[in-house]
Amino acid sequence: MALGLGGSNSSPPRPKWRKVAYGGMQLGYDDNHTDETFLEGMVMNASVVKRDMLKVMLDSVSISEYLCIVALVVLVWTYTLSSSLDENSLLLIDLSLLVSGFLILLFTQEMLSLTLLLHYALNISFFITGLYVLAPIYQTLTRSISSDSIWAVTVSLLILHLFLHDYSESTVKAPGVLKNPALTSCISVNASVVASVFIASRLPSRLHVFAIMLFSLQVFLFAPLVTYCIKKYSFCLHLCFSISLMVLTLSFVYTLHRFLFVLLLSLLVFVNLVCPYWLIRIQEYKFEINGPWDEAKLCFDITD
Repeated sequence: MALGLGGSNSSPPRPKWRKVAYGGMQLGYDDNHTDETFLEGMVMNASVVKRDMLKVMLDSVSISEYLCIVALVVLVWTYTLSSSLDENSLLLIDLSLLVSGFLILLFTQEMLSLTLLLHYALNISFFITGLYVLAPIYQTLTRSISSDSIWAVTVSLLILHLFLHDYSESTVKAPGVLKNPALTSCISVNASVVASVFIASRLPSRLHVFAIMLFSLQVFLFAPLVTYCIKKYSFCLHLCFSISLMVLTLSFVYTLHRFLFVLLLSLLVFVNLVCPYWLIRIQEYKFEINGPWDEAKLCFDITD
């Protein structure tokens, strides 16, 4: 009888704790309870990429390349506004850029077809016709605004354009590409277009406006696509093209102003040398913790 009474007073054994996501509270355990096996799945710095200095420097060439492209556009704007470049010279530059860019796109495509050629030709014709029709509107768009305000807004828009530009690929996609550009890339392109309109509105004739707008939009819209196709086709060709472009830009800026030459050269050195070294050094202080508490990540593309 005594043994029976003692056995009835003993509490039932506590159930074993189980790691469940949506099982609710378990009897005998707090809601935030963890056992000694909780940290067994912890992994430190699992996805941290060890970067190579030379690889980062080569990747930063694309940024320097586009900085030089924008610098060349500003040089053409400056020479046009100072009447050093007339409309005939601008149209000749536009034609050479159009033909060279068109040929590069064709030669770097994996598959050439008559449909692709017609697609490019039709888009270019619509693009040029629209610019010529809208040239008188662009010419009188900012007539009541002072030149100082125009330059201040233009510089601000170019800085915004460079800050938001997608340096990894082109905002204007080739035919058949399903991936849409990011919002920041679209804002960057719009900022460059508005800056081009502001500069074109200070020119005296319709042909001047048409020539400078055609030049600016060719560079801002299609130059990233052309450079991206070159890089995808051959990285060595992309590297040679980028270095040649940097040398050409620095030589033109040197003839314009010595201080601007030093400023651009310092910027290129900072982008190609200082920033890669900086990135490599700060990787040493990166500390990342992963474990079973992290949310699940898709291991496939949902567009497939």
